Amino acid sequence: MLPGMAGEVRFAIVGAGNFGSALAVSLRRAGYTIDAVIAHSRGASFRTAQTLAKEVGARASVGRPAMLDVDVVWFCVPDGEIARAAEKLDQAFGRVSTKKASQLAWKGRVALHSSGALTSDELAALRKRGASVASVHPMMTFVRRSRPSLAGVSFAIEGDAAAVRMARQVVKDLGGEAYAIRKKDKAVYHAWGTFASPLFTALLATTEQVAAAAGVNRKAARRRMIPILQQTLANYASFGAPGAFSGPIVRGDVDTVKRHLRVLKTAPVARNVYLSLALAALRYLPTKNRAAIEKVLRSTRR
Repeated sequence: MLPGMAGEVRFAIVGAGNFGSALAVSLRRAGYTIDAVIAHSRGASFRTAQTLAKEVGARASVGRPAMLDVDVVWFCVPDGEIARAAEKLDQAFGRVSTKKASQLAWKGRVALHSSGALTSDELAALRKRGASVASVHPMMTFVRRSRPSLAGVSFAIEGDAAAVRMARQVVKDLGGEAYAIRKKDKAVYHAWGTFASPLFTALLATTEQVAAAAGVNRKAARRRMIPILQQTLANYASFGAPGAFSGPIVRGDVDTVKRHLRVLKTAPVARNVYLSLALAALRYLPTKNRAAIEKVLRSTRR
């Protein structure tokens, strides 16, 4: 059931948050059937599931639906809830009550989760019941009021052979790029992704604070930074980090670095960020007057 399987595979999406919503819509556009969107409780969670279900032609349910005739269950819940959600769904297929019946119910089905840091072992309860399981994580950011396309997105995949085959085909149908990752590399892989987006956002927030010290409010700072940010990313995409690096450190301008550190005394958090990133620049990027700049940075840090 791999080549051209989109019209034949039915999904249940567990969790209708930012990623679950983007995934469900992308799967539907790729020709897959979304049978159910499962919320963990009544209230806001269920209302969100109902809205998403209506959008993708599915039905919404809470906890364990009475019937769940699907091929793939994809868990899109926070890391700490994956194992618990899997256990709750253990009896979902027809509310079977015996271990043997549960194994028959899960046999041949695929269970996936999308944690970047955790491995497929979070779904061990379903693996024991006969399901093939895998972790499938997209290198993409998902926030409220934004639903990015999954086309062109890289997905790190590890797990059981059948689940990995299924996940790879689904990712291909979504227009993404699948690649294998070792279990032992999941945590550092997720740290990489955290640098690429959440901590990058933290850097932008810090940059706004420096703008405020220069008398520019947050809204204006954001608007004025967009062109330089876009060009920096374009340069990075075309030339890599060394070719995209500019400013006083690459020029070896020691006096300007000293001036920056002096005026940033009024913004100690930003000053510490500056010091850390400047030292990283000395380590990873081309610079002039490296020894002199490093001496200034390290003496300031003390």
